[in-house]
Amino acid sequence: MMRQYQAYCFDLDGTMYRGSEPIQEAVDFVTELQAKGADTYFITNNAALTRGAQQKKLARFGVRTEVDRIMNSATALARYCKQHYAGARVMMIGEAGLKEALEEEQIELTDANPDIVLMGLDRQITYGKIAEACLAIRNGAHFLGTNQDIKFPTEKGLVPGNGSFLKLMEAATETSPLVVGKPEPYMLEFIQQQGNYEKEEMILIGDNYDTDIMAGIRYGIDTAYVATGVTPMEEVLQKAKRPTYILSGLADWPK
Repeated sequence: MMRQYQAYCFDLDGTMYRGSEPIQEAVDFVTELQAKGADTYFITNNAALTRGAQQKKLARFGVRTEVDRIMNSATALARYCKQHYAGARVMMIGEAGLKEALEEEQIELTDANPDIVLMGLDRQITYGKIAEACLAIRNGAHFLGTNQDIKFPTEKGLVPGNGSFLKLMEAATETSPLVVGKPEPYMLEFIQQQGNYEKEEMILIGDNYDTDIMAGIRYGIDTAYVATGVTPMEEVLQKAKRPTYILSGLADWPK
């Protein structure tokens, strides 16, 4: 029998939906939890969408949530920057989600001579953007990234994620980025602080062993793997560090 938790932290891509298609059993599971009074959070390495856009996307699939229950790697990176690099000038590669998160923390953006280069997924990436960022890093700017997902699931299949671009930048600059997204535990830490939970009251649910499950394991909370996205179940079964629960999907969660 599975334990009851107070805070359920759901990954999005591959757990709640694939691209523009909802995973209905996950939607139903969240609805049931919310009806019982459990706290549901949505924790994603996707830094491209704003939290408001993510909220609307979930609503289209029938999932209701407040914006402050969505924790993405852009928000985590902006908070990290504010805490550790107050007053720094930032060059950003990314989309609306990262730009909004930085503006919320009143971080100064610049196209020239930055103190920090921040990189999130940018689907309008150009060689020029990458070149300017690489030159800034070689000139001494700190290099930070939202997440290191090499690929992510869409309705058409797996496509390149921000981690693929970070590896390109790392090769070109000979500099490794500091990354705040899963499997690093920063987002879980922010959620724990927000809800004042004990770690025993939290669980992370996700499809990607290397990011979702490892984030939960590193942070010391329970984890539930679902075989609806990136990592095949046969791979998970061979891991030395197993998730707390291994499920084909959320329909298998014992009632």
